[in-house]
Amino acid sequence: MNLSKKLSDALNQQINEEIWSSNLYLSMSIYFDKKGLSGCAHWMKKQSQEELGHAYQMIDWCIKRGGNPEVGQINVVPTGWGSVLEVFEHVYEHEVRVSEFIDKLVDVAAGEKDKATQDFLWGFVREQVEEEETAQKIVDRLKLLGEKNIAFFDMELGKR
Repeated sequence: MNLSKKLSDALNQQINEEIWSSNLYLSMSIYFDKKGLSGCAHWMKKQSQEELGHAYQMIDWCIKRGGNPEVGQINVVPTGWGSVLEVFEHVYEHEVRVSEFIDKLVDVAAGEKDKATQDFLWGFVREQVEEEETAQKIVDRLKLLGEKNIAFFDMELGKR
């Protein structure tokens, strides 16, 4: 079964969202690096690579299923951030937003009665649960630690 045009278009939109997310985390990594927080920068680079990997997986899926993957224009990401806590609060909010996009994509696949694509996308649904949990735990720990104890936290994130 080939991907329907509706589903192929929805996957293309998500591919672009994944690339935008990769750029967002790369921007955060640069911000942290410039602030001397190499552990936070490392963590964000890993996130950036992971998001780009998701885009590649979706592109490969589209090709495998006879779709027409396209990379569209990627919007500019922010370059300035606040405190470490504010950055990770933004990460959490972004991951919640990505979960909503993935959920809608699953709904499109279900509406198109494409069970194979639904199965493929459920892996992303499960991963988003983990991503939200990880981001929330980081936010919670940062609230407990406070900005004065950030050096310890930075070293810990660098171990990822």
